[in-house]
Amino acid sequence: MAEPTGPAKPARRTPLHYLPAALRVPLAALGFVLNTLVHGPVLIAAALVKLLPIAGLQRWLERRLPAIAESWIAVNSAMMDGFTHTRFVIEGLERLRPDGHYLVLANHRSWVDIPVLQKIFNRRIPLLRFFLKRQLIWVPVLGLCWWALDFPFMQRATKSQLAKRPELAGRDLAATRRACEKFSHIPSSIMNFVEGTRFTPAKHASQGGNYRNLLRPRAGGAAFVLGAMGDSLDAVLDVTVHYDRSQPSLADLFADRIGTVRVRVVERPIPDGFAGANYEGDRDFRRRFQAWLNQIWLEKDACLDAWNQESA
Repeated sequence: MAEPTGPAKPARRTPLHYLPAALRVPLAALGFVLNTLVHGPVLIAAALVKLLPIAGLQRWLERRLPAIAESWIAVNSAMMDGFTHTRFVIEGLERLRPDGHYLVLANHRSWVDIPVLQKIFNRRIPLLRFFLKRQLIWVPVLGLCWWALDFPFMQRATKSQLAKRPELAGRDLAATRRACEKFSHIPSSIMNFVEGTRFTPAKHASQGGNYRNLLRPRAGGAAFVLGAMGDSLDAVLDVTVHYDRSQPSLADLFADRIGTVRVRVVERPIPDGFAGANYEGDRDFRRRFQAWLNQIWLEKDACLDAWNQESA
């Protein structure tokens, strides 16, 4: 395993570090909003131009749109460094490629996970794309930005809705299939928080199970992406995220209450027989995939145990 890398606390204090948290947090929020209002309209305008039926222009914009998003993320990351002393200790970035194809699987501890993962992966791998609830397209500015960047929007019907209208499940599978087909032809990183929700002690207690620091992994979404894109994927990136606070919030981040963020990235080969497999229809593949994912989660749980002991 690679030695931990990452910046130590800033060598010099910026003027922002002298501000009390009561001022620093709203200023950081304002900075994020202004950055969104600068980059967001540029993204949306470029995406609207991409609707023109000009193949060469569409291909050119497909390469430029992620670059705009990477600039947006870089500014957000610079604000994280400018407003906080948070130390990032990162393992496993050495072999990653910005032109690769990855499925990224991570535990989900907090909303802070998203800016943290964007910061450490920005321009090291292709832009992280998430599967989003369809309702999020109506979030002001951000929803249109996610649409512009080809984030797949999913219906995610409830069990009761599926019981009444089984065809809703087919819509999500079709949307996932279309997204995977598109991403197989361009550098891409498909992000999946396999637990399906953020970790909380209450959710953990309700599940029971074999993991001390994690919720049970949900295999279906990741298995479908591997089945649909496995031939074009270079690897699975197994990402473990840890904070020195149990339930950190974005306010904790910009109030400088998070001392250290640790992230371990393990590049895993795709097992034989996973590419092109049918998770729903192949019982043997379903059993093998669940066993493979559960083993990854056991290793992740042991890693978090060790880090918890170090930070205690």
